[in-house]
Amino acid sequence: MHWIIWFYLAVLVVLLVLSPTLAKLKAGLLSLLLLALSSWWLIDRLSGDGINSATLYHLRSDMEGAGVGDFGAYILGFLALVLASLTPLLLLRVRRLRLPRHGVPIFAGFAALLVATLVSSPLYRDAKRIHQQMQPVDYSAVAPEYSIPGKPLAQRPNIVWIYGESLERTYLDEDTFPRLMPNIRRLAGEALDFRDIASADGSGWTIAGLVSSMCGVPLTTAQGDENSMGRMGSFLPEAFCLGDYLKQQGYSNHYMGGANGQFAAKADFLSTHGFDDVRDLAWFNQQKIARSHFSNWGLHDDVLLDRAFDRFLELSRAGQPFMLTALTMDTHHPAGHLPVACKGTRYRSQHGNIGLLRALKCSDRLISQLVDRIRSSEFGENTLVVLASDHLAMPNDLSHVLKDMRRENLLLFLGKDIAPRQVTAHAGTTLDSGATALQLLDPAIDAIGFGRSLLASPRAPSASVAALKADSRDYARYHAFSRSLWLGEQTRMLRLDQEQVLVGVQKVQPPVLLEYDQEWQLKSMYLENTSRKFEEADPQHRLAYVDRCTAFEDGSADGQWCALLVDSDQGMRLFRDDQLRRGIAIDAPLQAFTGPRPSVRQSRMISRQPRHTGPGQYMLELYAAQRPQRGFWVEAVSSSRQVVVAQQWVQADSEGRISMPLGLDHEIDDLEIRAWLSHAELLAIDDYALVPAAPEHPRS
Repeated sequence: MHWIIWFYLAVLVVLLVLSPTLAKLKAGLLSLLLLALSSWWLIDRLSGDGINSATLYHLRSDMEGAGVGDFGAYILGFLALVLASLTPLLLLRVRRLRLPRHGVPIFAGFAALLVATLVSSPLYRDAKRIHQQMQPVDYSAVAPEYSIPGKPLAQRPNIVWIYGESLERTYLDEDTFPRLMPNIRRLAGEALDFRDIASADGSGWTIAGLVSSMCGVPLTTAQGDENSMGRMGSFLPEAFCLGDYLKQQGYSNHYMGGANGQFAAKADFLSTHGFDDVRDLAWFNQQKIARSHFSNWGLHDDVLLDRAFDRFLELSRAGQPFMLTALTMDTHHPAGHLPVACKGTRYRSQHGNIGLLRALKCSDRLISQLVDRIRSSEFGENTLVVLASDHLAMPNDLSHVLKDMRRENLLLFLGKDIAPRQVTAHAGTTLDSGATALQLLDPAIDAIGFGRSLLASPRAPSASVAALKADSRDYARYHAFSRSLWLGEQTRMLRLDQEQVLVGVQKVQPPVLLEYDQEWQLKSMYLENTSRKFEEADPQHRLAYVDRCTAFEDGSADGQWCALLVDSDQGMRLFRDDQLRRGIAIDAPLQAFTGPRPSVRQSRMISRQPRHTGPGQYMLELYAAQRPQRGFWVEAVSSSRQVVVAQQWVQADSEGRISMPLGLDHEIDDLEIRAWLSHAELLAIDDYALVPAAPEHPRS
């Protein structure tokens, strides 16, 4: 952070201790600011660019599979900053230097400086950037540029595409890193070698690098600020990617990567876009591989690349054209990893004894060995090898060296008929990688998505050209178009399909709240905290809320699924299960209602974990220390099958007790108890029990 921020923070501390006037408020505000800056510091250590598109994507996607253990030093630093952020509260005990007079002017100065500090901080800069990116943008001007190749390929060689994790071309600089990567430098001399390949916004992390290079579009999430990727049925279903095109051309597509495919929804992307076989950490865990070959992120590269070569031979012998994609992992920030095959690797450097340098030297050997084995095999002449970085390196142990260097992605093409030469790309980014590969297969095909072949000269207006301009307004149109690929354009009809809501071309798992503007354009889609978002939505917009009928009805819920439509003219209509399955129009006429806008409920878990429960009659006993003033729904549900086995409208007695009969006619392994409440209602369960009901004895 800039020195002026540190100066402002020091002055704020002085103003805090100078006067007791509103001291608690001042201390609380200063602590909140420090906590926010501490959080920004941690995010910046991980992203290298503060709070950006990658941050939003990962916050909205499944974080399962992240190698958190690699970031222990950052996490400890963050915890230290959190403790330091609480020191203003301790300063309340300092009584020296306090001036009993002039309390109001001092507080006014404190408040003004606090605002100035926030505006000068990277928090404001990043918030402004994200806000601008999320604003509605008319993308009609760039929509005609979106290209879907349909021409049959002139030739169909096999393709092996190797992504080196954070393996940017910068590491090949002999002046800064002498003899660090001699083997890949040799391959660059034998390849079509592209220079100055940048990473456009929306392509600077692993899944975004895959999407940008294969689909020719930047990666962004769907409309709204609560996109839970795990509840989306398809990954960018409207995009047309390299895997989709090759599959149309008779190829089979295969992926091998040592990390968890669920992390950042990587496996969902691949399965949506033409990949027949995805072998990730889960697959390798079943192969009886020794634990020494795994790191915090997954399988090491020595085993991965050996298996990739075996898979290459297997697919080549089968005779069908294929694309085999491999993604390495051991050069992942911040420090990299050394696999068993490289335990003796050393690299003497003027920059010190840095583990990442050894990991890079190891990757140079392992990746080049795989490329050499493929090219020298009996199938090498019929194979196009692509060696590329997935993105530029994120903050790592060499960031202090890289910051002063010419940063560029790695992109090499090696094949029998490809003459070795070096090409400096004009306004080229990873968005253009897939289009370039296609033109090498067929000179008549030079575009996919917004990607344009780097061999074209001069370069036509494109997303890459717009991305590298200082003014981001042109590139925002490409971003907006890419966002529409999640849902498509026909979003004014909702239909329930196999317990999921079909919104445009996307299936989402309820609950889902859709917000439409006055022109019937979908403004936002919310999948988390939906009841709160319903209350906070713009009163001028029409809302469509789909959930279990218990979310909307009191006392007696008629039907399994319901959709509530509400608009700004006090219009409302509740559609039931059978209507939803046929399909409902968002612009359907509504019925007038009086009074405040109705509230909706969301389910909240009461049980701490699923429990095995046998058949029989039970009584569910709850004691609620805090509970709503009105009645609410309580359900017993089988969590894995989402089947409601018992449901009752309840209200606690004066002491907070709730009793609910529960009858089970079969065994359930995962019984859970949940309540349906609005976001403003409180329910604190001190104790609950599921006890067998006392048998009834017949009277004699």
